[in-house]
Amino acid sequence: MSNNPKILVFSTNNISDPGIDLAGASHMDYPESVKVISVPCSSGISPKWILNAIKSGFDGVFIAADGTDCPYLTDCTDRTAKIVEKSQELLTANNLDPRRVKMAAICSVCAESFVLHIKKFHKALSELN
Repeated sequence: MSNNPKILVFSTNNISDPGIDLAGASHMDYPESVKVISVPCSSGISPKWILNAIKSGFDGVFIAADGTDCPYLTDCTDRTAKIVEKSQELLTANNLDPRRVKMAAICSVCAESFVLHIKKFHKALSELN
């Protein structure tokens, strides 16, 4: 584990992407080791993608979920939470720490929230053995 953990963020096109973009446009400081992949809806993420990301060298995966703002599904938060749970089970079954996966609802104006979540997750990952 490096002192600068690599974090893959799954972000949603319509909801969390603008909030993450706002963090960058506002020059808010968060680790350079964060990489973002946009998806239409957080409930469409596969637990296998998360396992693959960890096995491919990412130290953690953060899901910037739509929450109640999802334009596609009214139960998006519940579905995404189940994906996180299944992902953590999959990591455990592969002898990987389930704390390497986190989820939080990030809205289109939630730049500060995103930065705080990422900094906290980055710190937690750097402390994992």
